[in-house]
Amino acid sequence: MAKKFQGIFPALTTPFDGEDIAVPRFRENIAKFNQLGLTGYVILGSTGECVLVSDAEAERLVRAGRETAAPEKMVIVGTGQESTKLTIAFTNRMAAVGADAALVRPPSYYKSKMTRDVLRSHFLAVAEGARIPIILYNVPANTGITIDAELVCELAAHPNISGLKDSSGLMAYFGNIVSNVPEDFSCMVGSGFSVLPALVMGGSGAILAVANAAPEVCLDIYNLFKTGKVDDASKHQLKLIPFNKAVMETYGLAALKHAMDVRGYYGGPVRRPLLPLDEAAKPEVEALIKALQE
Repeated sequence: MAKKFQGIFPALTTPFDGEDIAVPRFRENIAKFNQLGLTGYVILGSTGECVLVSDAEAERLVRAGRETAAPEKMVIVGTGQESTKLTIAFTNRMAAVGADAALVRPPSYYKSKMTRDVLRSHFLAVAEGARIPIILYNVPANTGITIDAELVCELAAHPNISGLKDSSGLMAYFGNIVSNVPEDFSCMVGSGFSVLPALVMGGSGAILAVANAAPEVCLDIYNLFKTGKVDDASKHQLKLIPFNKAVMETYGLAALKHAMDVRGYYGGPVRRPLLPLDEAAKPEVEALIKALQE
Protein backbone atom coordinates (compact mmCIF):
# COMPACT_ATOMS: atom_id res chain seq x y z
CA MET A 1 0.00 0.00 0.00
CA ALA A 2 1.19 3.52 -0.78
CA LYS A 3 2.33 5.79 2.00
CA LYS A 4 0.23 8.92 2.50
CA PHE A 5 3.15 11.25 3.18
CA GLN A 6 6.20 11.24 0.93
CA GLY A 7 8.67 13.88 -0.21
CA ILE A 8 9.74 17.20 1.25
CA PHE A 9 7.48 19.38 3.40
CA PRO A 10 8.77 22.73 4.72
CA ALA A 11 7.78 23.31 8.33
CA LEU A 12 6.55 26.82 7.58
CA THR A 13 7.56 29.80 9.67
CA THR A 14 4.84 32.12 10.95
CA PRO A 15 5.42 35.66 9.62
CA PHE A 16 4.95 38.55 12.02
CA ASP A 17 4.68 42.26 11.47
CA GLY A 18 5.71 43.57 14.87
CA GLU A 19 3.64 41.45 17.28
CA ASP A 20 0.86 40.67 14.78
CA ILE A 21 0.70 37.72 12.41
CA ALA A 22 1.26 38.83 8.81
CA VAL A 23 -1.17 36.70 6.80
CA PRO A 24 -0.46 38.42 3.44
CA ARG A 25 3.24 37.61 3.86
CA PHE A 26 2.33 34.01 4.71
CA ARG A 27 0.40 33.77 1.47
CA GLU A 28 3.30 35.28 -0.49
CA ASN A 29 5.73 32.66 0.83
CA ILE A 30 3.38 29.80 0.01
CA ALA A 31 2.73 31.15 -3.49
CA LYS A 32 6.48 31.05 -4.13
CA PHE A 33 6.82 27.56 -2.66
CA ASN A 34 4.00 26.37 -4.93
CA GLN A 35 6.39 26.76 -7.87
CA LEU A 36 8.70 24.09 -6.47
CA GLY A 37 8.33 20.34 -6.20
CA LEU A 38 7.39 20.32 -2.52
CA THR A 39 4.74 17.78 -1.50
CA GLY A 40 2.99 20.16 0.85
CA TYR A 41 3.33 22.34 3.92
CA VAL A 42 3.33 22.00 7.69
CA ILE A 43 1.72 24.90 9.50
CA LEU A 44 2.07 25.48 13.26
CA GLY A 45 4.96 23.14 13.87
CA SER A 46 7.85 24.06 16.14
CA THR A 47 9.28 26.21 13.33
CA GLY A 48 5.94 28.01 13.14
CA GLU A 49 6.30 29.19 16.76
CA CYS A 50 3.13 27.22 17.45
CA VAL A 51 3.14 27.74 21.21
CA LEU A 52 3.33 31.52 20.70
CA VAL A 53 0.25 31.70 18.46
CA SER A 54 -3.36 31.95 19.66
CA ASP A 55 -6.08 29.59 18.46
CA ALA A 56 -7.74 32.41 16.53
CA GLU A 57 -4.45 33.29 14.84
CA ALA A 58 -3.90 29.61 14.08
CA GLU A 59 -7.25 29.41 12.35
CA ARG A 60 -6.44 32.43 10.20
CA LEU A 61 -3.09 30.93 9.19
CA VAL A 62 -4.50 27.52 8.30
CA ARG A 63 -7.39 28.98 6.35
CA ALA A 64 -4.99 31.20 4.40
CA GLY A 65 -2.56 28.33 3.91
CA ARG A 66 -5.19 26.04 2.43
CA GLU A 67 -6.56 28.80 0.20
CA THR A 68 -3.07 29.67 -1.11
CA ALA A 69 -1.52 26.21 -1.39
CA ALA A 70 -1.80 24.65 -4.83
CA PRO A 71 -4.65 22.11 -4.86
CA GLU A 72 -2.28 19.14 -5.03
CA LYS A 73 -0.24 20.29 -2.01
CA MET A 74 -1.02 18.70 1.35
CA VAL A 75 -1.55 20.92 4.38
CA ILE A 76 -0.47 19.37 7.66
CA VAL A 77 -1.14 21.30 10.87
CA GLY A 78 0.44 20.99 14.31
CA THR A 79 -2.49 20.46 16.68
CA GLY A 80 -0.99 19.06 19.89
CA GLN A 81 -2.39 20.54 23.11
CA GLU A 82 -1.88 19.67 26.76
CA SER A 83 -5.15 17.78 27.21
CA THR A 84 -6.63 15.01 25.09
CA LYS A 85 -9.96 16.82 24.83
CA LEU A 86 -8.36 20.06 23.64
CA THR A 87 -6.15 18.21 21.15
CA ILE A 88 -9.17 16.51 19.56
CA ALA A 89 -11.15 19.75 19.48
CA PHE A 90 -8.28 21.77 18.01
CA THR A 91 -7.51 19.08 15.44
CA ASN A 92 -11.08 19.09 14.19
CA ARG A 93 -11.20 22.89 14.23
CA MET A 94 -8.13 22.94 11.98
CA ALA A 95 -9.65 20.22 9.77
CA ALA A 96 -12.70 22.42 9.28
CA VAL A 97 -10.55 25.22 7.82
CA GLY A 98 -8.44 23.07 5.54
CA ALA A 99 -5.98 20.77 7.34
CA ASP A 100 -5.46 17.45 5.54
CA ALA A 101 -3.64 15.86 8.48
CA ALA A 102 -2.59 16.71 12.02
CA LEU A 103 0.92 16.63 13.50
CA VAL A 104 0.45 15.77 17.18
CA ARG A 105 3.20 16.15 19.78
CA PRO A 106 2.87 14.48 23.20
CA PRO A 107 1.58 16.56 26.11
CA SER A 108 4.59 17.58 28.14
CA TYR A 109 3.75 19.87 31.06
CA TYR A 110 3.27 16.91 33.44
CA LYS A 111 6.36 15.16 32.10
CA SER A 112 6.84 12.70 34.95
CA LYS A 113 3.31 11.37 34.42
CA MET A 114 3.61 10.88 30.66
CA THR A 115 4.19 7.14 30.86
CA ARG A 116 3.83 4.78 27.93
CA ASP A 117 0.30 3.88 29.07
CA VAL A 118 -0.69 7.55 29.35
CA LEU A 119 0.70 8.38 25.91
CA ARG A 120 -0.90 5.29 24.36
CA SER A 121 -4.28 6.27 25.76
CA HIS A 122 -3.85 9.87 24.63
CA PHE A 123 -2.82 9.15 21.04
CA LEU A 124 -5.45 6.45 20.55
CA ALA A 125 -8.18 8.76 21.82
CA VAL A 126 -6.99 11.54 19.50
CA ALA A 127 -6.90 9.13 16.57
CA GLU A 128 -10.44 7.99 17.33
CA GLY A 129 -11.79 11.51 17.74
CA ALA A 130 -9.98 13.24 14.87
CA ARG A 131 -11.60 13.66 11.47
CA ILE A 132 -8.24 13.69 9.69
CA PRO A 133 -5.17 11.41 9.79
CA ILE A 134 -2.74 11.76 12.68
CA ILE A 135 1.06 12.00 12.39
CA LEU A 136 2.92 11.36 15.64
CA TYR A 137 5.48 14.07 16.42
CA ASN A 138 8.54 12.98 18.37
CA VAL A 139 10.42 16.14 19.33
CA PRO A 140 12.20 15.46 22.66
CA ALA A 141 14.37 18.58 22.45
CA ASN A 142 11.21 20.68 22.89
CA THR A 143 8.93 18.42 24.92
CA GLY A 144 11.45 16.51 27.03
CA ILE A 145 9.56 13.34 26.11
CA THR A 146 10.39 10.56 23.68
CA ILE A 147 7.55 8.49 22.23
CA ASP A 148 9.40 5.20 22.58
CA ALA A 149 9.91 3.13 19.45
CA GLU A 150 7.82 0.18 20.63
CA LEU A 151 4.89 2.46 21.33
CA VAL A 152 5.18 4.10 17.90
CA CYS A 153 5.09 0.66 16.28
CA GLU A 154 2.05 -0.30 18.34
CA LEU A 155 0.22 2.93 17.50
CA ALA A 156 1.04 2.52 13.81
CA ALA A 157 -1.51 -0.29 13.65
CA HIS A 158 -4.36 2.19 14.22
CA PRO A 159 -6.00 3.05 10.87
CA ASN A 160 -6.04 6.79 11.61
CA ILE A 161 -2.41 7.04 12.77
CA SER A 162 -0.66 7.37 9.44
CA GLY A 163 2.87 8.48 10.14
CA LEU A 164 5.68 9.76 12.31
CA LYS A 165 7.80 12.89 12.23
CA ASP A 166 10.94 12.12 14.20
CA SER A 167 13.06 15.10 15.21
CA SER A 168 15.19 13.21 17.72
CA GLY A 169 18.15 12.92 15.35
CA LEU A 170 18.71 9.35 16.59
CA MET A 171 19.00 7.13 13.54
CA ALA A 172 18.94 3.90 15.57
CA TYR A 173 15.52 4.96 16.91
CA PHE A 174 14.30 5.87 13.42
CA GLY A 175 15.57 2.67 11.85
CA ASN A 176 13.99 0.51 14.54
CA ILE A 177 10.62 2.06 13.74
CA VAL A 178 10.94 1.95 9.94
CA SER A 179 11.59 -1.78 10.03
CA ASN A 180 8.66 -2.58 12.33
CA VAL A 181 5.66 -0.59 11.09
CA PRO A 182 3.08 -1.38 8.39
CA GLU A 183 4.09 -0.74 4.81
CA ASP A 184 1.69 2.20 4.46
CA PHE A 185 2.93 3.99 7.62
CA SER A 186 4.98 7.07 6.68
CA CYS A 187 8.22 7.62 8.59
CA MET A 188 9.54 11.14 8.09
CA VAL A 189 12.60 12.75 9.58
CA GLY A 190 12.51 16.25 11.04
CA SER A 191 16.18 17.17 10.93
CA GLY A 192 18.17 18.64 8.07
CA PHE A 193 21.18 16.70 9.35
CA SER A 194 19.68 13.34 8.47
CA VAL A 195 17.51 13.57 5.36
CA LEU A 196 19.59 11.19 3.26
CA PRO A 197 20.34 8.70 6.06
CA ALA A 198 16.61 8.52 6.79
CA LEU A 199 15.79 7.86 3.14
CA VAL A 200 18.46 5.16 2.91
CA MET A 201 16.90 3.47 5.95
CA GLY A 202 13.48 3.43 4.32
CA GLY A 203 12.01 6.76 5.38
CA SER A 204 9.39 8.30 3.11
CA GLY A 205 10.45 11.93 3.33
CA ALA A 206 11.18 14.87 5.59
CA ILE A 207 9.48 17.79 7.32
CA LEU A 208 12.18 20.44 7.51
CA ALA A 209 12.64 23.91 8.95
CA VAL A 210 15.59 24.54 6.62
CA ALA A 211 13.34 23.98 3.61
CA ASN A 212 11.96 27.48 4.23
CA ALA A 213 15.26 29.00 3.12
CA ALA A 214 16.88 26.16 1.15
CA PRO A 215 14.02 24.22 -0.44
CA GLU A 216 16.00 23.44 -3.59
CA VAL A 217 18.79 21.65 -1.72
CA CYS A 218 16.30 19.62 0.31
CA LEU A 219 14.46 18.63 -2.87
CA ASP A 220 17.74 17.76 -4.58
CA ILE A 221 18.60 15.31 -1.80
CA TYR A 222 15.21 13.62 -2.08
CA ASN A 223 14.98 13.56 -5.88
CA LEU A 224 18.55 12.39 -6.43
CA PHE A 225 18.06 9.58 -3.94
CA LYS A 226 14.80 8.52 -5.58
CA THR A 227 16.53 8.31 -8.97
CA GLY A 228 19.36 6.20 -7.59
CA LYS A 229 22.00 8.96 -7.55
CA VAL A 230 23.00 8.43 -3.94
CA ASP A 231 26.52 9.85 -4.29
CA ASP A 232 25.14 13.10 -5.70
CA ALA A 233 22.48 13.20 -2.99
CA SER A 234 25.24 12.78 -0.41
CA LYS A 235 27.06 15.85 -1.72
CA HIS A 236 23.93 17.96 -1.24
CA GLN A 237 23.35 16.48 2.21
CA LEU A 238 26.86 17.43 3.27
CA LYS A 239 26.35 20.98 1.94
CA LEU A 240 23.19 21.34 4.00
CA ILE A 241 24.75 20.40 7.34
CA PRO A 242 26.58 23.68 8.20
CA PHE A 243 23.53 25.78 7.36
CA ASN A 244 21.24 23.48 9.33
CA LYS A 245 23.57 23.66 12.34
CA ALA A 246 23.61 27.46 12.28
CA VAL A 247 19.87 28.02 12.03
CA MET A 248 18.64 25.09 14.11
CA GLU A 249 21.28 24.83 16.84
CA THR A 250 23.61 27.82 17.07
CA TYR A 251 21.25 30.75 16.44
CA GLY A 252 17.72 29.38 16.12
CA LEU A 253 14.57 30.58 14.40
CA ALA A 254 15.67 34.21 14.13
CA ALA A 255 18.56 33.03 11.93
CA LEU A 256 16.26 30.92 9.77
CA LYS A 257 13.98 33.90 9.25
CA HIS A 258 16.93 36.09 8.34
CA ALA A 259 18.03 33.47 5.82
CA MET A 260 14.54 33.57 4.32
CA ASP A 261 14.79 37.33 3.94
CA VAL A 262 18.12 36.90 2.16
CA ARG A 263 16.57 34.37 -0.22
CA GLY A 264 13.66 36.65 -1.15
CA TYR A 265 11.03 35.05 1.05
CA TYR A 266 9.54 36.87 4.03
CA GLY A 267 11.13 35.81 7.30
CA GLY A 268 10.67 38.88 9.42
CA PRO A 269 10.88 38.94 13.21
CA VAL A 270 10.34 36.18 15.73
CA ARG A 271 7.71 36.68 18.41
CA ARG A 272 8.74 37.46 21.98
CA PRO A 273 10.05 35.98 24.23
CA LEU A 274 12.33 34.91 21.35
CA LEU A 275 14.87 37.58 20.48
CA PRO A 276 16.09 38.95 17.13
CA LEU A 277 19.25 37.64 15.54
CA ASP A 278 22.35 39.46 16.71
CA GLU A 279 23.70 41.75 13.99
CA ALA A 280 27.12 40.13 14.33
CA ALA A 281 25.69 36.75 13.31
CA LYS A 282 24.03 37.94 10.11
CA PRO A 283 27.15 37.78 7.88
CA GLU A 284 27.73 34.16 8.91
CA VAL A 285 24.17 33.18 8.02
CA GLU A 286 24.42 35.05 4.72
CA ALA A 287 27.68 33.30 3.85
CA LEU A 288 26.16 29.90 4.59
CA ILE A 289 23.20 30.65 2.32
CA LYS A 290 25.57 31.74 -0.43
CA ALA A 291 27.59 28.53 -0.06
CA LEU A 292 24.43 26.45 -0.51
CA GLN A 293 23.79 28.07 -3.89
CA GLU A 294 27.28 27.41 -5.26
